[in-house]
Amino acid sequence: MKLLDVARVIRSKNAGPTTLTVDLMFNDHTGYQRALAAPSLAPAAIAELYDLEPAQVEVIPYRSALAVKIVMDRKLVAGDPGDRDVYGAQQHGPLLGVEI
Repeated sequence: MKLLDVARVIRSKNAGPTTLTVDLMFNDHTGYQRALAAPSLAPAAIAELYDLEPAQVEVIPYRSALAVKIVMDRKLVAGDPGDRDVYGAQQHGPLLGVEI
């Protein structure tokens, strides 16, 4: 099953000029629990997906909201030359096809 099949929201945004966040929000507790247990959403797996070090990724569960926040370092400071997404709003794409 893909993350896209169980998450009602998958979005990314800046959390400052050097940090990116990805929000995952689920329709039900079953999908939320499945995502939390998935090795593909562990910090090391996300780091590999985004070409980062595992220490640069944090996965924060919010049970009461059936949500998960992923916080990671940006490769470039927002707005630097070469930055193609200054708002970080298009960085969730690699997670769309992740199997959980």
